[in-house]
Formats: sequence, C-alpha cells, structure tokens
Amino acid sequence: MASQLNTSIPTRPQGGKNSTAEKLLVAASELMIERASIEVSLSDIAQKSGVNAALVKYHFGNKDGLLLALLARDAATEMSGLEYLISQPISPTAKLKLHIGGIIRAYYQFPYMNRLIHYLLHESSTEAADEVSKFFVAPLLEFQRRLLAEGIKAGEFRNIDPVMFYTSLVGACDHLFFGRHAMSRATGVGPVTDEVCREYIKHMEALICGGMLNGKEKGAAAG
Repeated sequence: MASQLNTSIPTRPQGGKNSTAEKLLVAASELMIERASIEVSLSDIAQKSGVNAALVKYHFGNKDGLLLALLARDAATEMSGLEYLISQPISPTAKLKLHIGGIIRAYYQFPYMNRLIHYLLHESSTEAADEVSKFFVAPLLEFQRRLLAEGIKAGEFRNIDPVMFYTSLVGACDHLFFGRHAMSRATGVGPVTDEVCREYIKHMEALICGGMLNGKEKGAAAG
C-alpha cells in the first residue's frame, strides 16, 4: 500500500476549487462530518462528489492518499499561520490565547481532524505516518515549544512540558467536537454551534491560562 500512496498532492489541488481532486476532498470531508466518523468508503465519496471512484487512484494513489491530502488541506491555514504568530510583537500570553482560539476553530470546522490524524499515524502506512508527522505534528509541537519557552523566559508562564500542552489542547478539541455525539446521548447536550465554539474558546483560555500563568499575568487573564 505504501508504494501506491501519493504524498505529493498539493494542499490545494491545481485547477481551483472545482477541480476533480477538490471535489473528492470536499465530499470526503462532508461525509465525515455528517456521519461523525472517518469510516467512509470510496464509493460513498465518489457518489457524493459525482466523480468516478477510479479517479481517486489517478489523483491520490489510493484512499489513504486521499485522506492524507484531506488532512493537509484542512490543517493548511492554521499551520501556515504559526510562524506569523510567533513573530508578532505581542506578549506570549496574547499569542497563547490566539493559538488556543485558532486550534479550536480549526477543529470546529473539521471535527474529524484528530481521528484522521490518529488513523494516518497508527493504522495506515509508515509513509503516511511520516508525512503527517512532517507537515502537522512536528511543526505544531515545535511552535508550541517555542511559544512556551518565550513565555517562560518573559516570566509569564510557569514551566510547562510542550508534549503535555499539546496533548491537553488537542485532546480537549477532539473530545468536544468529535465526541459530542457520545455526550449528547449521555447528557442531552446539543450540537456544537458558533456560540458553543466561542464559549469553549473562553473556557479553554481560562482553563489553560489559569494553570500556566504566573502572578500578574494570571490576574490580567482573569480580567
């Protein structure tokens, strides 16, 4: 399978949003959101997109190639903004809040993202896992390591392990946006709306900053 995996597909396929490749990605994304599952078949994707399933091999190599390209597309905006954010002349605490909001909004838009990452890292090919690590996990961890180090140096953050931070933030997104269906059955909570997303950003800012900030920064964040 690894030999068939096309990892050279651009994040945004050439030809614009109406290209065949983009139609397949959009259909896969919509089906995963509708079904709250990444278990969608090529025939389902083809039917929803109006594209022949045989064209998946032409554009992506195989289904895992399509899923890899989908993750790259979905993560592109947030990942491309990391270097810009770290370079801004604002406090580490302000950068932290913007980062929390950006990650949560990305998961709100693509609630299957973390399950897709897990699948490609652990249940797909070694080649796919390497690609996900290269364009998503490693850059995100490196950004967070730099941001945390900057905050510690500035005296704003206590000493925080970057892997623990990554796990806390990404895990919290996954459980709200993908695990919402399980919670709905158990507690009767409703769907994730724009308002819920905004409230969750405030909640996570307070929760994470409350555990990370030192002295006056913690007081400022609470205000």
